[in-house]
Amino acid sequence: MNICLMGVGNVLMGDDALGPFVLESLQAAFVLPPNVIVFDAGTPGLDLTVYLDGFDALIAVDALLAKGPPGEVRSCRRAELLSGCLPVVPSPHEPTLREALIRLDVLGRCPKEILLIGAIPEFVETGTGLSVPLRNAVSVIQVQILRELERLGAKAAPRPHPQHVWWEAPATELHQARISRLR
Repeated sequence: MNICLMGVGNVLMGDDALGPFVLESLQAAFVLPPNVIVFDAGTPGLDLTVYLDGFDALIAVDALLAKGPPGEVRSCRRAELLSGCLPVVPSPHEPTLREALIRLDVLGRCPKEILLIGAIPEFVETGTGLSVPLRNAVSVIQVQILRELERLGAKAAPRPHPQHVWWEAPATELHQARISRLR
């Protein structure tokens, strides 16, 4: 089973970076099986449909524009997503994930297993770093991802020596990593 683990979001727009942050922190702590393709979609455009074509399963992570307290984790599955569990709202993520999946569904090429996981952002504005509520949601989302991967037969293994998310690593570690690459 080919599985796409996709993060959606702009790392320069505060809490909108949830998707990419979750993927990076998950890969820093776990070794994913070879049939799991990690895809940082950024703020996708029309090509999102092409990128998702050919996968049997999709696990997508995004900041969800919904009413509720910041950091509240929500999820929906394929049938809910295709039928509209989330409202279509104008956002930088146009076309929406739902629209891309509907296109694939019409062609008979939509992943059969889909899980969208996300959390309600506190702020989406120019700047880097997640708010405290979204940082707290990251571990909850990761547990859901790991459970879904295991359900799909793709169990992740904890790294014996967890790494830092590259943009949060202490400067000395980044410097040492550069030096060792040059040698």
